[in-house]
Amino acid sequence: MDTPPTAIDTLKPAFERLRAAQRQHIATYDERRDALDRLGQAVRRYRDELVLACSADFGRRAPLETLGADVLVTLDEIGHARKHLRRWMRPTRRPVNLTFRPARGELRYQPLGVVGIVAPWNYPFQLAIIPLVNALAAGNRAMIKPSEFTPQVSALIAKMLGEVFTADQVVVMQGGAELAAAFTQLPFDHLLFTGSTAVGRHVMAAAAPNLTPVTLELGGKSPALIAPDYPIEQAADRIAFGKCFNAGQTCVAPDYVLVPRDKRDAFVDALMASFARRYPTLADNPDYTAIVNSRQATRLRDWLEEARARGTVIRQHLPAGETLPTGIEIVPPTVLIDPPDDCQVMRQEIFGPLLPVKSYDTHEEALAFILARDKPLAFYPFDRDGARVARSLDRISAGTACVNDVIIQFGQDELPIGGVGASGMGHYHGHAGFLTFSKAMPVMYQARLNGMKLFDAPYSDFARRAIAWLTR
Repeated sequence: MDTPPTAIDTLKPAFERLRAAQRQHIATYDERRDALDRLGQAVRRYRDELVLACSADFGRRAPLETLGADVLVTLDEIGHARKHLRRWMRPTRRPVNLTFRPARGELRYQPLGVVGIVAPWNYPFQLAIIPLVNALAAGNRAMIKPSEFTPQVSALIAKMLGEVFTADQVVVMQGGAELAAAFTQLPFDHLLFTGSTAVGRHVMAAAAPNLTPVTLELGGKSPALIAPDYPIEQAADRIAFGKCFNAGQTCVAPDYVLVPRDKRDAFVDALMASFARRYPTLADNPDYTAIVNSRQATRLRDWLEEARARGTVIRQHLPAGETLPTGIEIVPPTVLIDPPDDCQVMRQEIFGPLLPVKSYDTHEEALAFILARDKPLAFYPFDRDGARVARSLDRISAGTACVNDVIIQFGQDELPIGGVGASGMGHYHGHAGFLTFSKAMPVMYQARLNGMKLFDAPYSDFARRAIAWLTR
């Protein structure tokens, strides 16, 4: 009786095909540029289909959010790589030690080989394609595992990339958790995973037996810290934007807010006003995105009810007279006022439109609150005192930071994205992504005329005197 193939058995042939092709040929500058051109054209060609696929997977997703966060940001990344690729590929000179001159040194940027990309469901297109752009720019071949929780987008990615690339350049593997686990066990030359911290630990463990280097783009509880003299309405409006974009299903969304105790209620009022201005209706509003599935929505509602049962004051934006629709998961923008620190909403990454607001008495107390927790993926200080901003940035270690705004740092081509500690490791985007997927190989060129023979055995009196002088 034949043994049914395992998940890893279905992956190995595709992986071996990619690896064999990489060993036979390294993409030239012109080939990499052409690949990026064809990819950019395909993204534009599939733009409208992507909007529909995202909305189908989420139940309802704001078209502008798909166009802005999945399409525009991806096209910007492609354009940036095309513009700078020749300079990135060029070897860079490095000085050599004085005692070894006139030799010279340089760094040559070689592709690593075959790159694995595991993409999440929250921005299912962008977070699959931008790492691919970086990998292709660096001359690699790639295998992508898109999320099974957004099957329409995953199928579209497979179709689009199948039209653009051959099976020995880029491969998309669709499947569930079993396939994902097998995927991370392949001996990639680099593996990039975007997702939760808990799953990131499993990914790193799976990669370890092959010594596969990993970039982990995780999450955590990203704080916003409002300084005592910062305008409350401005801070509330920007934080409401970041918390409501994609219904809070963003790894760098503000996860909780620290606000001066005497301004807490005014801040909450300003948040509620901002929610109401943005979304005068929720039930049938195409600008407000649904939660991706019932599992995630149930988790959010359970956490909200836990906080309510613990005595937390809850304020929720639900327009009067509206009944939320059935068949899609709408969770309204919700503020939780001073929830206990051991509630789930203060212990876990929320990944939804729930926003805890915590009071503080002194700025130092607020910094200590952040420092007592895992290092976040993002830190958002709202402060017009430049010296205090600098002190805050010196104290708080985070994957990224944005001063007086939220989430917009993610779309910057030359600001690397990456976590620290529990929020991840490594970087990508722009030049940082090119470097992540390259081996910077040091090369030293010995000059025709050099003095190395003077230091060969048998050692002369000159060599002994020279070493004694150099190490004096």
